[in-house]
Amino acid sequence: MRIALHQPDIAGNVGTILRLAACLGIATDIIEPCGFAFSERALRRAGMDYADAAEIVRHADWAAFEAAATGRIVLLSTRADVTLDKARFAPGDILLLGSEGAGVPKTVHDRADLRVRIPMRPGFRSLNVAVSAGIALGEALRQTKGWPE
Repeated sequence: MRIALHQPDIAGNVGTILRLAACLGIATDIIEPCGFAFSERALRRAGMDYADAAEIVRHADWAAFEAAATGRIVLLSTRADVTLDKARFAPGDILLLGSEGAGVPKTVHDRADLRVRIPMRPGFRSLNVAVSAGIALGEALRQTKGWPE
């Protein structure tokens, strides 16, 4: 199981997701460009004091990420038809999250092997990307029995 962030905009959200991934032993792919200067200093400023424990792979762009991806790409999207409670995850899945401001382009949306939406009450647009990552990763790990021992 992996988390992938497509062109993230906010260092604080990336720091939160990297901390989540480090604590749970999940690798994280960062698909550039980022909306901030991606550096260890920026992550520390965002509260990411687990940087040494996080497994981070940086990709220059979507094409580089797609070429390296070995698992099924599961996109978390507000435009998905499958809700999280109906989705079925596999151990090799890559949970892909779009940028906070733009999501993912149509080509990336269409490329995903599975598109999943976290159900919310009517009238609410979206959750914070780091909160969404935590909710979806928790469900994926529950289904695949992938929680750390």
